[in-house]
Amino acid sequence: METITYSQVQELVQQIPEERLPAAYQVLRELIDRGETLEAQVNFMRLPLAERREILARQAEQLRDYYQASAAERLDWQAGDFVDERPAR
Repeated sequence: METITYSQVQELVQQIPEERLPAAYQVLRELIDRGETLEAQVNFMRLPLAERREILARQAEQLRDYYQASAAERLDWQAGDFVDERPAR
């Protein structure tokens, strides 16, 4: 693939109609965010297994505390019967 420069991207952006700029911005933002996410995932997978397990254990502990703290609230919105609103045959 040919190398693309910042100035080439800027030239393209300047050609976009103003009303379409939010969509173009969103596409660029997603590319940036996805790149960081992918890089973080790759870096995580490159860690030794023992270190990955430690990190996951710490995260699980933090989430356990969160879910225990919000258990009553979750029960309120998860409780109840399933209702079949289709007409009976």
